[in-house]
Amino acid sequence: MDNPAAWHPDPTGRHQLRYWDGQDWTEHVSDQGVQAIDADLTKKSTLDTIDDALSFGNRHDPAKIQQQVGDISAANIGSGGETLFTEPILVVNQKVKLIELNNQYSVFDSSGKQIASVNQVGQSTAKKLLRLVSSLDQFLTHKLEISDMKGQVLLRLTRPAKVFKSTVIVSDGTDREVGRIVQENMIGKINFSLQVGQQQIGAIKGENWRAWDFRIEDASGTEVARITKKFEGIAKTLFTTADNYVLNIHRPLEQPLISLVVAAALSIDTALKQDARGLG
Repeated sequence: MDNPAAWHPDPTGRHQLRYWDGQDWTEHVSDQGVQAIDADLTKKSTLDTIDDALSFGNRHDPAKIQQQVGDISAANIGSGGETLFTEPILVVNQKVKLIELNNQYSVFDSSGKQIASVNQVGQSTAKKLLRLVSSLDQFLTHKLEISDMKGQVLLRLTRPAKVFKSTVIVSDGTDREVGRIVQENMIGKINFSLQVGQQQIGAIKGENWRAWDFRIEDASGTEVARITKKFEGIAKTLFTTADNYVLNIHRPLEQPLISLVVAAALSIDTALKQDARGLG
């Protein structure tokens, strides 16, 4: 949504108008020409409490992580220095929630050791309410922050407000843009290009129409990595928003490609419609 800041019909239906600041819906509302603050949206702690209450399960289970790694050849699993950019296999686990108000992921190596965390940042209270009562937030700006276990920010991912196709801007810990992940199509197998400046240095290609499995190629078209979505059973698929992925990097990659490859695995749900659920 690239509309300039202005008043629009309230998407929550709670008021006549709500103010769009150019990036997000705000708590400023208007009824019969009288402006006010949506008091319910100022209770940020209440929404965060709801978010915590709707969370369950244990993401940090080495046995489950080994199960997610599955049949990837043991020969391809080696010590990668236990960092986000050097491990050949990354297991990305989303916190299991009945309703998602904050995107939260943990990133593990193949042995089950957590090496990074992913958190959604910069959400207004209004956006959290939208996530609670509707799926309209999928069209708004999303920001993810990836940190190591010492809290150092490694990557920042920004998906500007969208209507149809997505773009994810990938920046390093100093906010310097590394590159972009740009959605190329909307129908059929979903594909993305990996871009640095005006140059395409790789591509992400969905391998089925639901786009749960992705092949990542370098500029020559050679597969350098693969992202596989792992379901934990039909019940969780139907009734929670949790998504889990395994990123298998076939060989050491240089910057900026490695940052874009890692970012791709951490932003699949953010780049695609978050309510596009599927069973396989």
